[in-house]
Amino acid sequence: MINVFKYYEFSDFFKDTSGTFSGNDICFTTLNSQHFLIFEKLDKTYNLYVSKYKDKKEIGFLSPEIVELLVKDYDKSIPAHRVAIKKYLF
Repeated sequence: MINVFKYYEFSDFFKDTSGTFSGNDICFTTLNSQHFLIFEKLDKTYNLYVSKYKDKKEIGFLSPEIVELLVKDYDKSIPAHRVAIKKYLF
């Protein structure tokens, strides 16, 4: 997964204090000034979300205006999971 995070320029992981991601560690990459892809790190799995915030400084601190689960238990070896990221970033 480290290669996925680096390739798509996700931030370092940090703790969610907004309650949106249940206090789990999250990282994000920017789609535009208000839309972001967010990975939530669970025990040994990751969930991928698309979200909308007024500003990226709100991520992990305030609840998003919109959050949608794209992929539960993301696995980079599954083509449909890779397509879910590419759909938003390319």
